[in-house]
Amino acid sequence: MNAKELLNIMHVTEKLKDTTRHCYTSKGRHESVAEHSWRITLMAYFVKEEFPEADMDKVIKMCLIHDLGEIFTGDIPSFNKTEADTKREDELLFEWVATLPEPYDREMNALLQEMNALETTEAKIYKALDNMEAVLQHNESDIATWEPHEYELNLTYGNDKVAFSPFLQSVREEIRNETIEKIKNCAEPGNGGEKHDDN
Repeated sequence: MNAKELLNIMHVTEKLKDTTRHCYTSKGRHESVAEHSWRITLMAYFVKEEFPEADMDKVIKMCLIHDLGEIFTGDIPSFNKTEADTKREDELLFEWVATLPEPYDREMNALLQEMNALETTEAKIYKALDNMEAVLQHNESDIATWEPHEYELNLTYGNDKVAFSPFLQSVREEIRNETIEKIKNCAEPGNGGEKHDDN
């Protein structure tokens, strides 16, 4: 890869710094897709010892690239995302990946195919971390930013993705406990919170 190619790629991917997600940070601003991708990558680094059978370098690469399609489509919350949205995002991403220099075009294409299939241990780890980070960020945000349906969603989102790993199930349970505690504290009189329901 020459210097100009590298800079062109960086200019394209910089857009994720300004592509915001549905969730807010603990200080009250929308988080960016880049921030979400960074933190699930950091999570992968910190859990690598729990998966000696897995290629955790591959997992880290998956975490880094998993939302690159949102450069072209923006972020659509999972509860609003349709199959057509996913298809369009994939098509635009794979078109861009095909323009990358060797060997990155082939490597990234293969990683994305593996991630979409969700059959390997590495792909399952990445997806579990992706889901859990989203819930963790909601727990860290002001509960006033939650939509009514998210009270239940935060308790269940990603449960199916961690089912393959007792360790990740334990992490998900701790995140669920934080959600329960947050809802409880915000619903108590004098805490300034308001308990919502789906009705």
